[in-house]
Amino acid sequence: MIVVEPLQLVWIAFIIFLFLLLLILLEIHRINYRRDNEEMFGSEAFDEKVKDFAFTAKEKRTLEKMVRTSSFENKDAVINSSGLFEQAVTNFYDYRNVFTIRDETVDAVESVREKMGFTAANPLTQVCSTRQFCVGDRIDLFLDDGKVFKHSEIIHRSEKEWFIAYDESYGPALSFVGKTVLVRWTRPDDAVYSARLQVRSCLPGQLILPHTSILDKKQLRRWVRELVSFPVEATFPDGSTSSGSLFDLSAGGIMIGLPVECHSGQHLRIHFELPSFGEENVEIEILRNLGHKNSDFPNYYCLTASFAGEFGWTQERVLQYIFEVNKNKKQGVKA
Repeated sequence: MIVVEPLQLVWIAFIIFLFLLLLILLEIHRINYRRDNEEMFGSEAFDEKVKDFAFTAKEKRTLEKMVRTSSFENKDAVINSSGLFEQAVTNFYDYRNVFTIRDETVDAVESVREKMGFTAANPLTQVCSTRQFCVGDRIDLFLDDGKVFKHSEIIHRSEKEWFIAYDESYGPALSFVGKTVLVRWTRPDDAVYSARLQVRSCLPGQLILPHTSILDKKQLRRWVRELVSFPVEATFPDGSTSSGSLFDLSAGGIMIGLPVECHSGQHLRIHFELPSFGEENVEIEILRNLGHKNSDFPNYYCLTASFAGEFGWTQERVLQYIFEVNKNKKQGVKA
C-alpha cells in the first residue's frame, strides 16, 4: 500500500494549481491577442463613420485602442452614442491608468469627443461623465460641515482632472485636500447631476477634483407642468415653518416660492390644498434656487423641487388634477 505524505499532497496540489493558472493565462493572452489583431464586427461601418468626423491618424488609432480594451463586440459602438463612448473611455483609462498615458493620447481622446459632439455643450448628448463638462459651467460645492459654495466656475478641465474656482475667504484651499465634497451641476432643461468626490489637490483659488462616470441624475422636467397659485406651508427639519406659494405643479415636482433662501439638496415638507382633492403633505428636495424671478411675488425665492420620500398617493392625485384641468380647458370650462 502506497502512503502519500501530507507534504507530497501539498506539492501535488500546488503543481495542479500552477498548471490551471498557466491555462488561464494562456487563454487570457489568446483572447487579448485576438481582440488586438483580428477583425472586429462593425469594422466597415466604423471606417465609414470616422470619415465624417475628419479624425487625424492619431485620433483614429486612439479610438481603435479604446474599442479593443472595451467589452464591445461591434467596433463602431463607440461612435453610436455618447454613453458607449464614455464607457469605453473609462475602461481605457482604468486599464492603462490615465496618469501614465501620454499627453498626446489623452488629447486625442478629448479631440475625438469634441468632434463627435459628445460634450455637455450639445443639448442632444447624454451626459454620463464629468469629462463631458465644459469650462465655464457653474458647479455648486457642498461640504460635509454644511458650507455651500454656489456657482463655482469650472476654470480648467483635462482628461485627468478638473479645476473649480474656490473663494479662499472660506479658508485656505489646502485645508480641503483629501476631503469629500458633493458637486452639483444643473444642465438647463435637462437634469441636476451630482457626485461625491475627494479633493485631489489645490492651487491658490482652485480645487482640483478627479473625474467620475458615476453621476446621480435628477430629471428637471419629466412631466407636464400646470401653472398654479396655491398657498403653501413649508416645514424645515429643525421644526421652523415658512408660508409661501406654489407656482407650478407636476407629478414629478414643483416650483415653489418662499421668503426663505434654500439650497440644492435641501429637504423639507410642504403642506397645501389641491382643489377637489384635499390637503397634501409631502416631502420635497430642492433642485435649484432661481432667485427672485416671479414679479408677482418679488420677495419670494423661486425654488424648483422634486418629490421625495413616500409621495405615490400625492403623485396620483396631482396627475388626476392636471388631467381634469386640461380636460376642462379643452371643453372651455373654467377650472
